[in-house]
Amino acid sequence: MSDHSANSLLTGYRRFRENRWPEARAEYEALAAGQKPHTLIVACSDSRADPALIFDAAPGELFVVRNVANLVPPYQPDGQLHGVSAALEFGVKVLEVSRIVVMGHAYCGGVNAMLNGTPESCADFVAPWVAQAAPVVRMICESFPAEETGRLAEETVVRLSIENLRTFPWIAERERAGVLTLTGLHFGIADGILSALEGPGRFEPLG
Repeated sequence: MSDHSANSLLTGYRRFRENRWPEARAEYEALAAGQKPHTLIVACSDSRADPALIFDAAPGELFVVRNVANLVPPYQPDGQLHGVSAALEFGVKVLEVSRIVVMGHAYCGGVNAMLNGTPESCADFVAPWVAQAAPVVRMICESFPAEETGRLAEETVVRLSIENLRTFPWIAERERAGVLTLTGLHFGIADGILSALEGPGRFEPLG
């Protein structure tokens, strides 16, 4: 590896080995025997919204599923390739997480694509991916001023993903039994504030 990004990665790895690894070695050795995360997080792939950093989480605490616009598709066991659904199934049925979090964030490019269209260069995969939520997002945002639609659209995607989680029978069953909690969050990149979905539609800042 010789390009700039590779050098940056190697520098970070060396810091990890020098500064973090000595004190974390026992922790990682214990984790080698197996993982038992308490929470599964569906988050956006955006490089500015890393769940492990935001929650100051230790290795082994979070089972993180990241994709464009933190979308959860509806339950559809049709034998096709479903990466998000596969991760949900593993996290819930095998790891037995007690909470699923959907975390959206400010300035989300995927959500912006739902409102304003996908770049022409991303027609193969991004366009059909965000299209699954675009009609709902546009319908909800159409009666609001343009300056309000960004945050509203981001929150709408979180709510939609929570609703879609409940179409998975083994998620809905565990939620009804009280052994699995579903939580919606929104992270403000510029201000660092995390807000939680309360009630049918309100997001309230967390203390």
